[in-house]
Amino acid sequence: MTEISNEYATALFSLALEEKSEREYFGCLEIASALFKESPDYLEFLSCPSIPIEERTKAVDEAFASMPEHMVSFLKILCEKGRISDFEECFEIYKKLLSEHEKRSVANVTSAVELTEEEKNALIKKLSEKEGCTVTLNCTVDASIIGGLIIEIGGKVIDGSVRKKLYDVKDVIAK
Repeated sequence: MTEISNEYATALFSLALEEKSEREYFGCLEIASALFKESPDYLEFLSCPSIPIEERTKAVDEAFASMPEHMVSFLKILCEKGRISDFEECFEIYKKLLSEHEKRSVANVTSAVELTEEEKNALIKKLSEKEGCTVTLNCTVDASIIGGLIIEIGGKVIDGSVRKKLYDVKDVIAK
């Protein structure tokens, strides 16, 4: 994450907090993100320095007319400063700031087999207690870990996979 993207996202989040519109702005960012992903040519148009800035900012005004004024201004500033290509990074940082503010966290959980609802609920409860916030799970299945779990949360990785344990044993034997 670049420092500049962090500054833009933090400024937008601060404004959203002042207006008590954190969720509304998040929704707007989701819409913009979806549009940019569906229409990469549009994002390329907005970032093209050979197209006059007035034309690009007018396009932002037209495309996002239904959004709050500050949200449109944010997108126009990214265009004007040649940073619209950093939009996704700003969005990711905003998402992180919102999660921290709402005391929420997402745990990426990899298991060898699909977890049952009971297992997911028990894991959510345990991780929520440990992290001191509400945790949601993003579960994936990867049979190559053989068994156990790999959990990524809050910048930490907890690797309790059988594969990891086998590698550890292999390292001990190799010494």
